[in-house]
Amino acid sequence: MHCPFCGTHDTKVTDSRLVAEGDQVRRRRQCVACGERFTTYETAELVMPRVIKGDGSRESFDEQKLRAGMLRALEKRPVSAEAIEASVQRIRQTLRARGEREIHARVIGEEVMQALKRLDQVAYIRFASVYRRFQDLDEFRAEIDRLAQEPAQCPDEPRG
Repeated sequence: MHCPFCGTHDTKVTDSRLVAEGDQVRRRRQCVACGERFTTYETAELVMPRVIKGDGSRESFDEQKLRAGMLRALEKRPVSAEAIEASVQRIRQTLRARGEREIHARVIGEEVMQALKRLDQVAYIRFASVYRRFQDLDEFRAEIDRLAQEPAQCPDEPRG
């Protein structure tokens, strides 16, 4: 790291600490040449994959769009804001952990559906009906029947 005072490239770290809930490292440094002290902060640069939409176009991942879709499905449902945010962060981490530069929008949609299934079954059906473009009551009924056949889950997120 170069010294912001004299420009020398020889500095030493005198102290390191985790800050921002462990997401950042704060380092106290001292210039070997001029002796001045300064602080630097290190944060991991985490890049989300680009989204390949159904029509083949590509766009940047938009966390607000993800959250808005989930909130629309969860409207007037007894699910806490904390549980929703935890799900959004889990989806982000899952997508980032794939290590891919691009990801199809349908993969994100499936992740959202799994998260909604854990949070609230009514919200899951709402989202699935739009996402999978249900055409009639039979498609709703079939999805509800599939949901009823699955073993009961204990939600890992707090409700209400």
